[in-house]
Amino acid sequence: MKKLLRLLFSRAVLVGCAILIQVFTLVIMIWKFGNYFIYFNTVSSLLSAIAVLWIVNNNRNPAYKIAWIIPIMLFPIFGGLFYLMFGRSQLSKRNKRKMKYIYNTMSPALNQDENIITEIALQDKNAAGQALYVEKYSSCPIYRNSFSEYLTPGEVKFERLKEELKKAQKYIFLEYFIIEEGVMWNSILDILTEKVNQGVDVRVIYDDFGCLTKLPYKYDKHLKKLGIKCCAFNPLIPVLSIRINNRDHRKIAVIDGHTAFTGGINLADEYINACEKYGHWKDSAIMIQGEAVWNFTVMFLSLWNYLNNTDEGYEKYKPLSYTQNELEKDGYILPFADTPLDGEALGESVYMNLINSAKDYIYIYTPYLILDHEMTVALSLAAKRGIDVRIVTPFIPDKIYVHAVTRSYYRPLIESGVKIYEYTPGFIHAKSIVVDDDFAVIGTINLDYRSLYLHFECAVLMYKTRSVFEIKDDFIDTLKKCKIINLDEYKNIPWYKKFILLILRVFAPLM
Repeated sequence: MKKLLRLLFSRAVLVGCAILIQVFTLVIMIWKFGNYFIYFNTVSSLLSAIAVLWIVNNNRNPAYKIAWIIPIMLFPIFGGLFYLMFGRSQLSKRNKRKMKYIYNTMSPALNQDENIITEIALQDKNAAGQALYVEKYSSCPIYRNSFSEYLTPGEVKFERLKEELKKAQKYIFLEYFIIEEGVMWNSILDILTEKVNQGVDVRVIYDDFGCLTKLPYKYDKHLKKLGIKCCAFNPLIPVLSIRINNRDHRKIAVIDGHTAFTGGINLADEYINACEKYGHWKDSAIMIQGEAVWNFTVMFLSLWNYLNNTDEGYEKYKPLSYTQNELEKDGYILPFADTPLDGEALGESVYMNLINSAKDYIYIYTPYLILDHEMTVALSLAAKRGIDVRIVTPFIPDKIYVHAVTRSYYRPLIESGVKIYEYTPGFIHAKSIVVDDDFAVIGTINLDYRSLYLHFECAVLMYKTRSVFEIKDDFIDTLKKCKIINLDEYKNIPWYKKFILLILRVFAPLM
C-alpha cells in the first residue's frame, strides 16, 4: 500500500496528471467552441492549413513532417494548434540570443590546427573532409596528441571512472542524462564529496526529464548543500510546453581537462549490471586523454554558462601540459557536440558520411533502429555494393513499443543484404559504428529520430586509433552471443499486429 501511495504521489505521476488535465481541458474547450462558433472552426482549420504548409516547406526530416501532417489533417480543429505548441524545436528569442552568444564564445576557444588537416589529407582526403565538416558545424577541431581507451561493459567504465575521479586535483565536470541513487551514483557521490572537501571544483548537470523518476525533487539543492555546484537541464514544470522535446542526452565526465569519458553509460545501476531489468546490459564508453579533452571541457562550460546565465571564460580550465602517456600518438581524435537548434543533423550526417564511404565493412551497435528513408537507403546501398553491413540491436527491450518499431525496420534492410543480430543475453545500449579498420564513432547518439533531431548529443570520431580495433574486436566477440535475424519468422505475424506496426512506424518520429 505504501508503494502504491508513493507511486500515486510521485513527481512523475503528479506532473503527468497535470499535463493530461491541461491537454484534456484544451481539447474540450476547442471542441465546445467548434460546436457553437462557425468562425472558430474556420480559424482553427485555417491555422491547421497554415501549419501543414509550414511543415511541408521547412527543412525538417520528411518522416517527421508526415508524422505531424496526418494528425493535423485528421483533426484540423486542434491539430494545427497542437503543432504550434509541441511540434517545433525552437527557443524563445531571448534564449536564442543567449545560445548564439554561447556558441560565439566557443568558436575562438576551439582552434583547428590546419597542419593536422593537411597531414590527414595526405593519408585520406575523405577523412580530412569529415573532420572539416564536423569542425564547421560544431566548432570542434580534430587532434593528434591524444590517447583513447575503449571501455565495455559498463562495469569496466565504472571502475575506470572512479579511478580517474580519485586523481582529480582541480575540477570535475559531470553531465548526464540519467543519474539515479544506488550503488553506482552513491559510490561516485562519495568521491565527489571527498574531492569538494579537498578544494576541487565539482560541477554536475543532469537532465530533469531523464531523472524525473530517478532523483528526488530539487535534487540539485541537495548537491549544493554538499558543496557540489549543480543545475538541472530544462527543469520540468507541470505546464504544456515544447521545451520537453529537447533533452540533454549527453554523457560527459571531464577530470582536470586532461581526461574525459563519454558513451552510452548513465550513472545508474542497470548500466553496470548492479541490478537486472532487461537481462544483461551491454554498454560501452570511450576514455580519452590529452589535447582532445579540451573539446569536452568547452562543451560542458558553454552549457553551464547558458544554464546559469554566466559568462565564465574557458582558458583557465585548459591544462598547461599533459603527461607523456597522454601525448602518445594514437591516430586522430575528434570529440563533437550535436544540437537540435542549428538545423544541421550533425550526428546523422557523420554516420551517413561513414556509411557512404565504406569499402569493406560497417558494424553498428544501437539500442533503437528507427531510421529515416535516407539512412535506410544508405545502409541498403552499402550492402548491395558488397559491403559487409552488420547491426546489433537488443533481444530484450527496455521499451516494448519502441522495440516493435525497431523490428519493423528489419525487413527492407535484410532484403538488401544487411545482417541484423539481436543480443540474446539482454539489452544492448551501446551506440557505436566502426568502419574499415579506419573510423569509429562512439557516443550518445542513437539511430532514432529523437537522438538524431531533438536531443543535445555528443560523440567521439576516431581515425586510425587503437580503439577502432578494440571496438571491432568487441563487436565480433559480441556476435557470438547474438542470434541472426531472418525473414521467415516475420511471415506468420498476424495481420492485426502488422497493422499496428504500420501505425507505429508512421508516428515513430514522435516517439
